[in-house]
Amino acid sequence: MDAELTALATAGATALVQQMVTDGWAQVRGRVAGFFSRGSEGDADAVAGELEAARAELVAAPEGEGEEVAADVLAEWRARMRRTLRADPAAAAELRALLDELMPPDAGQGRIGAVHNTIHGGEYHGTVIQSGTVGGVNGR
Repeated sequence: MDAELTALATAGATALVQQMVTDGWAQVRGRVAGFFSRGSEGDADAVAGELEAARAELVAAPEGEGEEVAADVLAEWRARMRRTLRADPAAAAELRALLDELMPPDAGQGRIGAVHNTIHGGEYHGTVIQSGTVGGVNGR
C-alpha cells in the first residue's frame, strides 16, 4: 500500500508543479488548498499562501536553475501529499478525482508526426542541437 500512496503522491505533486505555471493556476490552487486543508477553512487560506509562495519561487527561478527549483518544489509537495494520504485514507479518492480533472486520460498522448530538419550554414562548423520542449517550468 505504501508504494501505491507514494506513486499517487508523486503523480499529484507532479501535476501540481506543472499546473503552477499555467493560466488556470488560481482555480487549481483553490482546489489543492482544499485537498490539503480537508475541510478546515482556516487552513485552506494558509495552504493557498504556501502554494502561491512555491509558485512564485518557480516563476522567479534564475535562468538555468528552473529544473532544480522545480525538483525542490516537487519534493516538498510530494512529501506533504504522502503525509496527507497516510493520515486520511479517504484523501486518496479525492486526489485521484483531482488528478482526473487536471490531467485528462489522453493528456500527453498527442500524436507526433515525422519531423525533418535541414540546417544550412556558412563557413562556421560546429555543433547544432535541436529539441522540442526544453525546460518548460518557467518558460525558459
